[in-house]
Amino acid sequence: MEAKGIITMLALAMFVAHQLSVTSAGRIGVCYGTVADNLPSPQEVINLYKKYGIQMMRLFAPTPEILEALRGTGILVSVGVENEDLKVLSSSQESANSWVATHIVLYKDNVTFGWISAGNEVIPGTLAQYVPGAMTNIYNALVNVSLDQIKVTTVVPASALGTTYPPSAGAFKDEVVDVMTQVSKFLQSHGATLMVNVYPYFAYAENSADISLPYAQFAADKPIVDGNLSYYSLYAAMVDCFNAALEKIGAPDVAVVVSESGWPSAGNEPYTSVANAKAYNANLIKSVLSEGTPRRPNQQYDAFLFAMFNEDLKMPAGVEQNFGLFYPNMDPVYPLF
Repeated sequence: MEAKGIITMLALAMFVAHQLSVTSAGRIGVCYGTVADNLPSPQEVINLYKKYGIQMMRLFAPTPEILEALRGTGILVSVGVENEDLKVLSSSQESANSWVATHIVLYKDNVTFGWISAGNEVIPGTLAQYVPGAMTNIYNALVNVSLDQIKVTTVVPASALGTTYPPSAGAFKDEVVDVMTQVSKFLQSHGATLMVNVYPYFAYAENSADISLPYAQFAADKPIVDGNLSYYSLYAAMVDCFNAALEKIGAPDVAVVVSESGWPSAGNEPYTSVANAKAYNANLIKSVLSEGTPRRPNQQYDAFLFAMFNEDLKMPAGVEQNFGLFYPNMDPVYPLF
């Protein structure tokens, strides 16, 4: 091979290596909700995850039947501490040790745990005060059994934000600044991520006069400009609101995981439809697998779609029952994977 050709190939190899080193590609999972009376068995659900190559699962509670079905699958699991358990876990290291022994240690040899989330959307709220203590005690329990590679976090909704526009002005509400500062210091200390729920659908449905459908679905022709940053999707803007809010409480190095995002296929026409749900989720997957956000373009972040199934017991009826990617009979609501 001529020297010029060798140099060209070396340059190409160096470029590819550089691109891989700065990749912001994240991973996609799906939330496995169970607020229904007609769902398939856990084993059938796990097989459905495997059939469609879904590599991550978020559980809202440590359901033994589901954890048993996960053995040996290699699916990366986020498991939730139920909100009603936060108070006792916050006040008692013994209770936290017992929780970890029952729900984690029992399955540690062949279930792949990535995260334990201490509470779901309790900040802001009366249970918020228990989150930092519960996180600390659960972490200590993991250390005691040499499982502290599992990251402890919590799940925060958009209602924790007081300022959301423009994204650079993103800030937590005054009432949650103290608890979010405690949470973020914990996450910084242990190299963990903050889980956040991000739903452009609700913002669009509530304010379609000012928010266009293309902007809500990753398809805007013209960006929303915030200083030197340009936003072509409401999703990216919402994620960066959390990033900006974290920076304002001294946690610029804390990354986020999107613990829920999705679009309902029915229940609030014309905002909901199969076409809208498919477009949003397909574009969300494409975005997560290929890019970061304008504020953090080279930062990898993962996302969980909500949810695996339409859940007939969720309330209120309508939209909340129609976020599923699959019907309870395991047929897809629309082709996605």
